[in-house]
Amino acid sequence: MRDKVKTKEYYLGKLRFKEIGDYGDYLLIQKDEIEIHFFAFKGLNPKKNYGQVYIRTNDIEGLYNSFLEDRISIHPNGPLELKPWGQREFSLLDPDNNLLTFGQSA
Repeated sequence: MRDKVKTKEYYLGKLRFKEIGDYGDYLLIQKDEIEIHFFAFKGLNPKKNYGQVYIRTNDIEGLYNSFLEDRISIHPNGPLELKPWGQREFSLLDPDNNLLTFGQSA
């Protein structure tokens, strides 16, 4: 993360994670069974960031629709769809261009 305040605004405010630890340059968040750890990376160039996280869910439709209702921006190339590998997936980009892909077995 480049900016902890923006990271918190996105994950806590928009995606509804909760903070479980803040240790200066290290931030821990959680939602249900998902826990994500962030570290400060002031020099990160978002245009060159290739960070990604794959999150499995048992309610892909509900999660996708809740994000749409909350006006969370879905990745332009990542709407909910059935992939050739048998997963229903969609994707988001966080403020630092970390790719968050959510999936459920079809």
